[in-house]
Amino acid sequence: MNEDTVNGNLMQLKGKMRIQWGKLTDDDIEQIAGNKDLLVGKLQERYGHAKEAAGKAAEAFYDEHPPTVA
Repeated sequence: MNEDTVNGNLMQLKGKMRIQWGKLTDDDIEQIAGNKDLLVGKLQERYGHAKEAAGKAAEAFYDEHPPTVA
């Protein structure tokens, strides 16, 4: 997979995050950059979710939007 494909996939994922969680800022999403643990922390911070609930939400998101492999 080349760098352009990886960057395109990451941009799509970021767009889906913006749709799913409107309270996440662009900076939040840039910091997360596909890292599930960072997403869990930001969901806790922005939405007040407990760690377990945020983890389930993040897991469900990544299950629904798996990385595309070319």
